[in-house]
Amino acid sequence: MRHMFMAAAAGLALTTPSFAQGDLRTAIATDWDNHLQALYEHFHENPELSFMEVETAARLAQELRSAGFDVTEGVGRTGVVAVMENGEGPTIMLRADMDGLPVREDTPVEYASEIMGEDRMGNTFPVMHACAHDTHMTSLVAAARYMSQNRDAWTGTLVLIGQPAEEVGLGALAMLSDGLYERFPAPDAVVSYHTWGYMPAGVIRYAPGWAMANVDSVDLYVRGVGAHGASPHLGKDPVVLASQIVTNLQTLVSRELSPLETGVVTVGAFNAGTKHNIISDEAHLQITVRSYSDEVRERLISGIERIARGQAMAAGLPEELMPVMEVEETYTPALYNDPALSDQAGAVLAARFGENAVGTADPVTGGEDFSRYGRTEEDVPIFMFWVGGAPQSVWDEYQARGETPPANHSPFFYPDGEGAVTVSSEGMVAIALDLFANGVPQGE
Repeated sequence: MRHMFMAAAAGLALTTPSFAQGDLRTAIATDWDNHLQALYEHFHENPELSFMEVETAARLAQELRSAGFDVTEGVGRTGVVAVMENGEGPTIMLRADMDGLPVREDTPVEYASEIMGEDRMGNTFPVMHACAHDTHMTSLVAAARYMSQNRDAWTGTLVLIGQPAEEVGLGALAMLSDGLYERFPAPDAVVSYHTWGYMPAGVIRYAPGWAMANVDSVDLYVRGVGAHGASPHLGKDPVVLASQIVTNLQTLVSRELSPLETGVVTVGAFNAGTKHNIISDEAHLQITVRSYSDEVRERLISGIERIARGQAMAAGLPEELMPVMEVEETYTPALYNDPALSDQAGAVLAARFGENAVGTADPVTGGEDFSRYGRTEEDVPIFMFWVGGAPQSVWDEYQARGETPPANHSPFFYPDGEGAVTVSSEGMVAIALDLFANGVPQGE
């Protein structure tokens, strides 16, 4: 089996590990051979959809209970919380998400998913771990096993959570609403990681401050007056009106935001009409809105409503036919990595894996509901880092063609399981040990 740390490119040198580093790395590598690989392949082969992670949660709970943790199941519907109290010290929480995606797997691995699963609405889909949550759960178990077996190396309280429904942005909210911070020891810091298929295995990146975006789903119903297609003057065409709205929405980012601010307004679906020669009476636009600050979020959302209403007025529609806008209430808030915690954790990662392999990155406009753990009244500092997931051979093959290999949410994506799990679990353990030893940094 491989036990080397895979670098981002040929020739990247890692810092020489100390005895403690080598001991941790060797322990996790050995655990991969003896236990973790089979567990990872089990999770990969048996994915479940959001809030349907019944068997997944049961297996994760079993693993954490076997490692010596006090485990509670059914938190936030299917969530798992494991607690180990080990004397005086800070409370550190590590989080992994559990759900798969409604995607039919098309990868060459022997343990590929062939599961057909039911979602929470009763619909049936092929399911795969296309976002590598199988690696996240396995890494959490790896960290649990190491920390349990080395209790003399730390003091404090370690809380581990298996979170449901990240893919629909509702799992963190469900666990917090079910008393995560009240029923269990409230954390002084929460740490997580994500396997990222857009980087080769062995690379670690993190973004201090804003790391991932607010994600809002907006439905805009553009109304009109139906007519025969041969007599458009007798109606008010919602397709033409909605097309004008789509075009004008582009000015929200290009002309209303500062060039130094980030925003995305994408119309992902435009549905109207039933037949060639009928002018319909409604068009439906489905829009995703991405932002970082709450101020920009509000500006974009209110701007969509203003532009839609303005275009409808220009088209001569009466008040009762103004567009109707619905914003999904439970949105995914932007992920803000606490800067002080990011600096401390980043330094730990760089010292362990080498500055050539670890570095900061620009924020991305994808969403992650891990953000919610830092948006409660407790104001807990949180930190998420990204670990490369693309197998080195696959990465090299695609890079030679000037391309990026299939990554998260693709039916063709399969991570380097060993590389992702061993690197991430070593990183999370190292960060946790440092926080137990040195405390959680206090921001400004």
